Amino acid sequence: MLKLISELNRKLIDLKKAILTPGKRVHKQFQEDMENVLINIVTGKTNNEKTTSVFSPGKQSSFLGISPLKIDEINREGRPFRVAIEGNIGAGKSTCIDYFKRFPSVETYGEPIDWWRNVDGDNLLELLYTDIDKWISVFQSYVQLTRLKVQTSKPQNQNTTVQIFERSIQNNRFCFLEHAYRKGSLNSADYAVLDQWYRWIRSNVDINLDLIVYLRTSPEVVYERVKSRNRPEESGLQFQYLVDLHESHEKWLMSNDERFNNIPLLVLDGNQPISEMEKQYKIFEEKIIGHETKGLKRADSTDLSKAKKNLKMDF
Repeated sequence: MLKLISELNRKLIDLKKAILTPGKRVHKQFQEDMENVLINIVTGKTNNEKTTSVFSPGKQSSFLGISPLKIDEINREGRPFRVAIEGNIGAGKSTCIDYFKRFPSVETYGEPIDWWRNVDGDNLLELLYTDIDKWISVFQSYVQLTRLKVQTSKPQNQNTTVQIFERSIQNNRFCFLEHAYRKGSLNSADYAVLDQWYRWIRSNVDINLDLIVYLRTSPEVVYERVKSRNRPEESGLQFQYLVDLHESHEKWLMSNDERFNNIPLLVLDGNQPISEMEKQYKIFEEKIIGHETKGLKRADSTDLSKAKKNLKMDF
């Protein structure tokens, strides 16, 4: 895995150099190289197992994790209903995830924090909070990679109808990446590299979400929660950073711009204590799992349409 990550980082560096070189165009070879690396990461296959290029005209690919088709042509039926739990640091995302673990048809995926805490012995999360400007680029690269890995995971149980993720690759792109760029922590070249990588993923991999649950909180509330839970890598976390992240979530999820907000959204008051939050989860259970209780069956187009229709209400 680390070898593949190293190879991917090398390709990203090549793209960054190409962007910074006057008159030089980023050619198709980079796209194909990225494709090979991502196929290895997502599917677990090696280069030797790759029998045809997904970009070769007239040929068909045998890969399951990467599709040669554009995102609007991907057949989404047959996969579980995908839900992302979004919110600021300390908003209660893990608690929400724990609530839905009780459902036999639901698989939950927490943030891959352990991966970020140990990248060949380095704690990237701690390094980020220690010096955001220095580590933001490599951290965002690795987070985007790990979120891709999680969000394209196949269900472990064939009866799984819903996959619930703690944050999403969309969050990484439209919230954290935008925040870092606006604040000047991420330079224009690094931003362009990560943006092009995300665009390639979006066009070639089914990373679609069917619902976003936004745990909307105030920065003051989450700051007190962060101090109370006393995680070592969060000891240097500043209040202003939480304010900035709150504003980034608001700009991403609460705006009327359909370029960013084309996914059904359920907004819950995350300032409430756990007992009150569980009451909210109970009220909106059927919406969050994507369909009414009909037994164990995969979410199909009818279920997805029904969820979207149900969500057209004032919360």
